[in-house]
Amino acid sequence: MSSPYKVRVFGDPVLRKVAAEISDVDAKLVKLVDDMLETMYAEPGIGLAAPQVGVQRRLFVYDVGEGPEAIVNPVISEATGEWVYEEGCLSVPGLYWEIVRPKEIHLTGYDLDGNEVSIEADELLARLFQHELDHLDGVMLIDHLDADTRKAALKTLRERFADADDGQEKRVKPGGSLTLP
Repeated sequence: MSSPYKVRVFGDPVLRKVAAEISDVDAKLVKLVDDMLETMYAEPGIGLAAPQVGVQRRLFVYDVGEGPEAIVNPVISEATGEWVYEEGCLSVPGLYWEIVRPKEIHLTGYDLDGNEVSIEADELLARLFQHELDHLDGVMLIDHLDADTRKAALKTLRERFADADDGQEKRVKPGGSLTLP
């Protein structure tokens, strides 16, 4: 069974655009969330932002083992500390880097019932929120790398996707090998 959406990967211009605010939570948005969760689980991932499935809306879904959640119009209002952790991204498949991000954050937004949510998060959950919010702002994981590491990452990505014009979808397996379906 295939997932409802294909996750957009590095090079897709939709990943570099700032997503639009959501004004109404309706049945269409709830369906989008359901489809995004199904796609996230199929990949598998712990978070997925709407732009990663080609939808330019300020929304992300996540599940860190406590059940699926969705946050509409998220905002980070506070960030403190520093935490280094190896981070990957469904839109940059198979590549991971140690990234420094704030250790603790305060995130606000709305749930699918239109209720305001306020979450104090640290470590993994804080990192996930920051990562997904980056996607809503057109920022990718590679933008957090130092110049030399970013240059090497871009070279690797260009090489992996250079043959994409042969008509077959390519996937990068964890560990870095390029395969055809």
